[in-house]
Amino acid sequence: MSTYGNFSAPIGSRRAPALRTVGTRERRSHLTAPRVPTVGIDIGGTKVMAGVVDADGNILEKVRTETPDKSKSPKVVEDTIVELVLDLSDRHDVHAVGIGAAGWVDADRNRVLFAPHLSWRNEPLRDRIAGRLAVPVLVDNDANTAAWAEWRFGAGRGEDHLVMITLGTGIGGAILEDGQVKRGKYGVAGEFGHMQVVPGGHRCPCGNRGCWEQYSSGNALVREARELAAADSPVAYGIIEHVKGNIADITGPMITELARDGDAMCIELLQDIGQWLGVGIANLAAALDPSCFVIGGGVSAADDLLIGPARDAFKRQLTGRGYRPEARIARAQLGPEAGMVGAADLARLVARRFRRANRRRVERHERYERYVEARRTSRDTA
Repeated sequence: MSTYGNFSAPIGSRRAPALRTVGTRERRSHLTAPRVPTVGIDIGGTKVMAGVVDADGNILEKVRTETPDKSKSPKVVEDTIVELVLDLSDRHDVHAVGIGAAGWVDADRNRVLFAPHLSWRNEPLRDRIAGRLAVPVLVDNDANTAAWAEWRFGAGRGEDHLVMITLGTGIGGAILEDGQVKRGKYGVAGEFGHMQVVPGGHRCPCGNRGCWEQYSSGNALVREARELAAADSPVAYGIIEHVKGNIADITGPMITELARDGDAMCIELLQDIGQWLGVGIANLAAALDPSCFVIGGGVSAADDLLIGPARDAFKRQLTGRGYRPEARIARAQLGPEAGMVGAADLARLVARRFRRANRRRVERHERYERYVEARRTSRDTA
């Protein structure tokens, strides 16, 4: 693989029509996509992770770096992506690149309309990256790529109607039906975290009040723990002692660790988060009626301390309970690499079209060479 010098037209602009049709063919295409290695990239608020992934979802090599500060220009992040891809391509034959971005991606999967942790505003990420690399590029929302990975290789295998919920700093999500990621008319479906569950409730960074992620997310978990510790609550003595009184040092993973060790307050906080998770899942079941909910993201590491209460609340809150089938609730299996693996696998669909186009160009060139040779031979014998 190599970088191009100067182009008369960006690669991405020439591939746009093919990319716009990918979503309508995903279920059929993934079965016949070329079994070639592709690179998946997961861009978050703190890290950029890139990996070479084979056709079975196995990670052949993975590299990561810190995400450039959000005050820096988008080009700095683009440079980071290109550097990681070029580093991996030194050791692997890379046929396509898929990018899972933490932000809103338009329906054409070219522009990042908005990224909360980066200075991307209507940024044509696909065309910019494709213009610097000699392979096709696909861009999607990171929750969509994680859902695709879990459906292909993880907890959602065999499911025709799947909803992915990612619990991290906030809540992300994705919908997958009949082997297709449902992105909505404008590409921004699945923003479940901003459903209102408590009118007039906690203020959300999105500007509204009472959003679901203010009650069931990593931020919500840490906020509740810090408030109890700041109030010097007797139930918080264990965690106060653990951080030696530095309340700002309380983190989500710390709360999960203490809960596993039996800390009563931390167990209770995870139960509260889990119950709110179950309420939201019941609402989504009423609207979407999937067969399976897959729970991923960093907070899902709490496993049954979180998902057990979620299942209980889901059963209590589900509309028509007792008279309808209940969706399965499962923890994601692929961990923090899901978004990267899914991005790489989705990129493989584009790689097939790219390889076919290349093959046709080679065949045309070979025909032309034969024609020229035949003309030359004809002149020589005349």
